[in-house]
Amino acid sequence: MEAGQGQEETVKSRVVKVDSQESWDLFVSQANSQGNPVVVHFTAAWCMPSVAMKPILEQLASVHQDILFLSVDVDEVKEVASKMEIKAMPTLLLLRKGSQVDKLVGANPEEIKKRIDGFVFSSRALIN
Repeated sequence: MEAGQGQEETVKSRVVKVDSQESWDLFVSQANSQGNPVVVHFTAAWCMPSVAMKPILEQLASVHQDILFLSVDVDEVKEVASKMEIKAMPTLLLLRKGSQVDKLVGANPEEIKKRIDGFVFSSRALIN
């Protein structure tokens, strides 16, 4: 890579925003077919703890590039929030093969990191 290359580019979010039921279905089915685990952040623009979690999830997404990180605004994509039985924000769901394997309610960065690290470890153990 040449020196200075890419400095003009804006940093692209590694957390993918889900904007409809259709995009949710597409992202989750693609992750399933590729064998990638999924971390879903259910958020709301008015929920300050949810907003505060965004940079933490971005950082985790850049570290764990084999996981698909999704963000779902519960007010914009009510069908998905309802289907996944989300009652409070922020809620993080960890999905493997389309099934929920863990759920964490509340903004607790250390616990989120710990759970995602454990999730990654167990996902890799299943592959090997």
